[in-house]
Amino acid sequence: MDFFERQENARKGTKRLLLLFGAGVLGLTVAVYLAVLLVFAGLGHSSRSRVYDPVHAYGRTSEPGLWNPSFFFGSAAGTLAIVLLGSAFKASELSKGGRAVASMLGGVPVSPNTLDLDERKLMNIVEEMSLASGIPVPQVFILPQEEGINAFAAGHTPGDAAIGVTRGAVRLLNREELQGVIGHEFSHILNGDMRLNMRLMAYVFGILCLTIIGRVLLRTRGRKNPLPLLGLALILIGWIGVVFGRMIQAAVSRQREYLADASAAQFTRNPVGLASALKKIGGLAQGSRLVSPQAAQASHMFFGNGLRSSFLGLFATHPPLEKRIQALDPSFNGKYPVVADAALLSRRSASATHAGPVSGLFGTEWKHAQPAPPPAISPAEIIRSVGAPRPAHIRYAVRLRTSFPEAVTLAARESSGAAALVFTLLLSDDEVVRFAQVREITAAMGQEMASEVLRLHPVTRQAAIRARLPLVDLALPALRQLSPKQYNQFRTALEKVVDADGEIDLFEYMIQKVVLRHLNPHFIGVRPPVVQFYSLKGLAPDCGVLLSGLAHIGGDDPETVRTAFAAGAEKLSYAAQASMELVSPEECGLDRMDAALERISQAVPQIRKNVLTACALTVSADGLIKEQEVELLRGVADALDCPIPPMIAEAA
Repeated sequence: MDFFERQENARKGTKRLLLLFGAGVLGLTVAVYLAVLLVFAGLGHSSRSRVYDPVHAYGRTSEPGLWNPSFFFGSAAGTLAIVLLGSAFKASELSKGGRAVASMLGGVPVSPNTLDLDERKLMNIVEEMSLASGIPVPQVFILPQEEGINAFAAGHTPGDAAIGVTRGAVRLLNREELQGVIGHEFSHILNGDMRLNMRLMAYVFGILCLTIIGRVLLRTRGRKNPLPLLGLALILIGWIGVVFGRMIQAAVSRQREYLADASAAQFTRNPVGLASALKKIGGLAQGSRLVSPQAAQASHMFFGNGLRSSFLGLFATHPPLEKRIQALDPSFNGKYPVVADAALLSRRSASATHAGPVSGLFGTEWKHAQPAPPPAISPAEIIRSVGAPRPAHIRYAVRLRTSFPEAVTLAARESSGAAALVFTLLLSDDEVVRFAQVREITAAMGQEMASEVLRLHPVTRQAAIRARLPLVDLALPALRQLSPKQYNQFRTALEKVVDADGEIDLFEYMIQKVVLRHLNPHFIGVRPPVVQFYSLKGLAPDCGVLLSGLAHIGGDDPETVRTAFAAGAEKLSYAAQASMELVSPEECGLDRMDAALERISQAVPQIRKNVLTACALTVSADGLIKEQEVELLRGVADALDCPIPPMIAEAA
């Protein structure tokens, strides 16, 4: 099963979840109708009056029946309004992405330049996993009040993802174990589980709102007032609905946890580390339980079971711990280790981080320190690698991260330095153009920023092309620390720098797009992606613009451009081919390219796979995929939420 199949399964899971939610809401609607019917019927019989009530409609004194259309539709409308508005409210709250979940659970952001040894160990692992998998470095949160061993990944897309780790996990787990846990959470990101989990949270909260309304009604006063009794009924019905929702949570989560464990073991090629982390959960008195009162809402997102054991395991969001361990370590005998003192383990793990293989592997010559790319890359290999990082990618990421010059590393971990770092990657080799770019930076962000850009430029200009996107990924956590005002200034300056030479440079555009699409959700908010296209026919003009742009980048003459375009177009459907044409460089400018990528990103996974394959065939039409074309392709894939790991020559 490849990345696109896993994404499609997650999308179908969302549809099934919606159907189950609809069935649950229908059941709640009937239950509320019957409850209100009984409450008012009881009131009508006790009063024995001809006073109007919903059961004795129009003042009739005949015995009430079980069916009253007007009354049913009234109660149904009220129930639907409560549930749907509650779900919409929670969805709006979660539109901030993964950080909304982290904040709800009491998470504290980890500073990119933290000096805490445990936090530094965590950030290093997250950065390496991000570089290895080709996704932006997510926001990282520590849950300081949680002494159990647990973690989670939350968000709608990789761009707004957040990873939260309990204080107990960073203190009690060594580097190998923590890497297994983080690999598990990255698997959830790559498998498309986050979006499913976020929607599930919103649905269950909508059902919970019935109990909230019930509590309000329960507090009302008045003689012969039926509302408190109705409130009690709503509380009972609401909790039954919540139980149903929790069972759905548990079923969905258990199904995805085995897959995430297997994916993490394949990713790191070290099931021992992940198994050891699970064993420590079993040997710790606190286990993986969380003390946050909001833990139940997010229980299906956690690495381990965040709640106390439930009756018959019906609400267990995770498979039994022993079964998870045995799937990774068949020799496990069921005996859990005694977990040592947290402070001691913290000191040991911290020293292991500094003494381990992540430091001192490369010299100071940046260009020569970076691993060489493979001599040839096939389009099929590129597509197979999407969302499927291997252990070799982690080794590459460790070496790449530690090869960055100190000046670059320090800049990437501070907000203004990170902004300057991005600007340096876009500076022209032409002195006149570079002067104009620096002038735009000065006008938008001040002389101090311009001076920092000029200081870093001699260092970053030595960077190989394949190091530019990783540098952008490393800079993202620090860029999220900009104030809204600073971000607006940064975004304005970025656009001016790209446009300064008056030429269309697709590679510069891709760097700009990667930066903005992963920062906009943080500063502006994000609308959860919705699939709009189920066939290529409606996307034919957009595919034409995209393939034309790539063909013009790699072609030196009209015939080469036409050949490259035709090679990519051939991969698409006949209906799409008939509706698309090669356009001139002027007609596939950055605005049209941006609009095309935005629309294609709203297609089902199989269509995005076909388009990405067509892009790979276009840039490889001359028999060679240049280094710049590989990174350009990775930028296109990022815009389509199809992360491509670094192209490396190492064997897995």
